[in-house]
Amino acid sequence: MAFHKKLEEKVLDVDAAMTGSLSFKDPVSLRINGKFEGTLQTRGNLTIGPNACVQADITGDNIIVGGKIKGKIVAKERLTLLPQAVVQGDIYPAKLNIAEGAILQGSCTMLHDFLNSEELAKYLEVDIALINEWANSGKVPSSKEGNEFKFERKAIDSWVVTEKIGK
Repeated sequence: MAFHKKLEEKVLDVDAAMTGSLSFKDPVSLRINGKFEGTLQTRGNLTIGPNACVQADITGDNIIVGGKIKGKIVAKERLTLLPQAVVQGDIYPAKLNIAEGAILQGSCTMLHDFLNSEELAKYLEVDIALINEWANSGKVPSSKEGNEFKFERKAIDSWVVTEKIGK
């Protein structure tokens, strides 16, 4: 007989207007239906509802946009723009799905499974000299191909969660 433990899904539904910084270390299903201004760092699923108006830099795993966003979006697993979505800003998805009718004003840079030092510096928003220092000292997970360091994005994401960068 097999036992399946159902994971309790953590759902947070935001209908109000909010300003500030939201950060989640554990996976959660977050849905924003109102106005939000600031920064969002989520794990799990983030849904921007069709009536939402968001002005924020967003980092998350799986992001679904049905409303309006102004800001940078980093989607480590998938970014989906629904037909009524309006995004003004640069996007960095691992996978991208844009429905007909969605509007994107900005650039798109796909996240790759492996990053070089320059790409990692942009991804983490730190100076490339710091990336090279971390790689040379073994502080950050990396491998070396010739004279170039290579960084696996999933290993970096795990490292960021467990390490206190800058301390």
